[in-house]
Amino acid sequence: MIKLRAKRFCRSNSKLNGNGGGGGRGETAGRGCGGGGVSGEIKWELRPGGLLVQKRDNGNIVGEGMITLRVSTVTQWHDISIQPTSTFGELKMILSVVTGLEAREQRVLYKGKEREDEEFLHMVGVKDMDKVLVLEDPAIKERKLLHALSSNRNQAIDHNPHLHTISV
Repeated sequence: MIKLRAKRFCRSNSKLNGNGGGGGRGETAGRGCGGGGVSGEIKWELRPGGLLVQKRDNGNIVGEGMITLRVSTVTQWHDISIQPTSTFGELKMILSVVTGLEAREQRVLYKGKEREDEEFLHMVGVKDMDKVLVLEDPAIKERKLLHALSSNRNQAIDHNPHLHTISV
């Protein structure tokens, strides 16, 4: 977060009251510099696209902008706290610790669509207490199963040299 000082711009009363109607009656006294307005500092934030904008004040300071996601892994629920400006790839890294699945083995679905690692949570519309579904990638799951079967088969052949297999 970048903090910049607020700069006040105002016109001098001589220019406002100079050439033109309304001179001298004080109609502009409440406007410009003297009226109630911006005081203190303006807080700025850098958006993912590189745009510098004035920071919104949402009023919820709890956890400094963290949101909680309800993550379902088909058999379990996990509550995960994360920054709303994080990516789905960063969410996968957190989930790899919780679920035991590597990030490349996960498929993350939000609102029925699989999300790419580069997508930002807040840009997709993820809000506090939203639900996210995490599934194991079926292709990787199949490869693991085939690898386990082939290693079991090789171990069985190693232990019994009289066992021969015929492949067609």
